[in-house]
Amino acid sequence: MNNNNKPYSNIPGTTVFDGDMARMGFHLNQFCMSLMQASNRTAFKHDERAYLDQWPLTEEQKNAVLARDFTTLISLGGNIYYLVKISSTDGLSVAAAVSSMTHLSPEDYLEMMRNGGRSPEGNRYVEQAPSEEKE
Repeated sequence: MNNNNKPYSNIPGTTVFDGDMARMGFHLNQFCMSLMQASNRTAFKHDERAYLDQWPLTEEQKNAVLARDFTTLISLGGNIYYLVKISSTDGLSVAAAVSSMTHLSPEDYLEMMRNGGRSPEGNRYVEQAPSEEKE
């Protein structure tokens, strides 16, 4: 889905979960919510591909689930609040799932958050960034 015409499309590294993304990820997020039931978690862990094939997901969404590629899942309409059901099914913390999108270990991610989060440098609207960030 092309979000280039939206006023928030030029924030580096940011995907805004808006109505278009919600529509794109509807079935993906419904799949994630299904993992709230123990029987569904068991079925998913028994044969992940077969369980995913019961849902009308795109092949790209299925592959991203299988790879636990949360960054791609977000770009395909996944909402992090739903996606963490996958990591919870794997026995991982929310911090472990989110840290995988930062290229930090869970421990380093938690330390960064304790110290105030990531720097805003490089994370502003492109036109608001200091000139050295635009290069």
